[in-house]
Amino acid sequence: MQKPNSTFWQLWNLSFGFFGVQIAYALQSSNISRIFRTLGADPHSLSYFWILPPLMGIIVQPIVGTLSDRTWTRFGRRIPYLFIGAAVAVAVMCLLPNAGSLGLAASSVMMFGLVMLMLLDTSINMAMQPFKMLVGDMVNEQQKAKAYSIQSFLCNAGSVVGFVFPFVFTWIGLENVAPEGIVPQSVVWSFYVGAAILILCVIYTVSKVREWPPALYNQYNGIAATNDGAAEATPAATAADKSGSEGGASWFALLKNAPSMFWKVGLVQFFCWAAFLYMWTYVVDAVAETVWGTTDPATEGYQTAANWTGILYAIQAMGSVCWAMVLPRFKNTKIAYAASLLIGGVGFALIPFCPDMYMQIIPFVLIGCGWAAMLAMPFTFVTNALQGYGHMGAYLGLFNGTISLPQIVAALCGGTILSLIGHHQSSMMIVSGVLLAAGALCVAWLNDSKKK
Repeated sequence: MQKPNSTFWQLWNLSFGFFGVQIAYALQSSNISRIFRTLGADPHSLSYFWILPPLMGIIVQPIVGTLSDRTWTRFGRRIPYLFIGAAVAVAVMCLLPNAGSLGLAASSVMMFGLVMLMLLDTSINMAMQPFKMLVGDMVNEQQKAKAYSIQSFLCNAGSVVGFVFPFVFTWIGLENVAPEGIVPQSVVWSFYVGAAILILCVIYTVSKVREWPPALYNQYNGIAATNDGAAEATPAATAADKSGSEGGASWFALLKNAPSMFWKVGLVQFFCWAAFLYMWTYVVDAVAETVWGTTDPATEGYQTAANWTGILYAIQAMGSVCWAMVLPRFKNTKIAYAASLLIGGVGFALIPFCPDMYMQIIPFVLIGCGWAAMLAMPFTFVTNALQGYGHMGAYLGLFNGTISLPQIVAALCGGTILSLIGHHQSSMMIVSGVLLAAGALCVAWLNDSKKK
């Protein structure tokens, strides 16, 4: 049974809460290194703090996907997880930036910060994954690219807002420099306001979206009900689940029977997400070192660089929005994907060679092109290949491993690579450029076939 076409506003409402979730994610990704450097972390161990976010993602998202596949409530199957994740994220966002203001010993401050980071990323992942699943559940194949494009737009719009908050709050008069070991008020209030927007956006989506009841969901997704009321997959889905029940397959069985596109896109993802992990980890120090000539978090120059990096992130996001409108004009999707990643790689490599703060805008616009392709294209390739396999939530949760695993590997290797290239954080941007170029080369292996 063909899924019905959705209006623009139905697609919009389906993903609107993603705007608030992405504000929280942007605040995390752009300020975690800044916060932990302010709390006293050494640059060579900085990447280790970034193990927690993807580790939580690789654990939480498959669990949320699998459990939500088996969940039916009066509120839906995905929405309960969305709302719980958002509520926890709001609480943690109010605690994390205050880690240095609680009167704890230095070691306790770092441990508190780590626990809060773990909880924040767990809750953000729990809130983020349902949006991808809702599109997979309720949008037909013809409109899926449009739906993910809307999600990409909201993602980038939320990123812009989250990235500029510290700069804006500094501009209106909040302190951007604090005593050693204390996070500046410009950052603290950014997290407070971001938390408020997050919960309001999620409430909007919860109030506007009604998930299909079990019988209708099964019909639209090619899953037949068995005599005992369980869901039985269509022949294509049965290949992925010999048990005949959508809730019965193990993750190992799903991975074993995943379409080849799942793994091919995963290889591209490996290089891409490793590249961006190094940007998030080292770019504040890279910009501070290249433009302001300092990597000391106690200096005004460093905190100014951190604020300006937020603006550069916002420019990257806006460049991504503009490039996302160009991507559909490419006749060949693979060429669009590969070209975008190569352009982004050039942007990374240019960062250490732009000694003026305004010159830094150029590389971040280029990076935005790569980011636009990373957000939209992988899920389009994979969800189309998964059509008829069933277990959409579990598969998308498992696919998150292609986002999380490369970040974990990159985080474990970050300190070693930094030492090998001469202890300059700016040089890590060249490493990111090389990784993104490698991802572009791997796009050549993708195809549009759904065959294994």
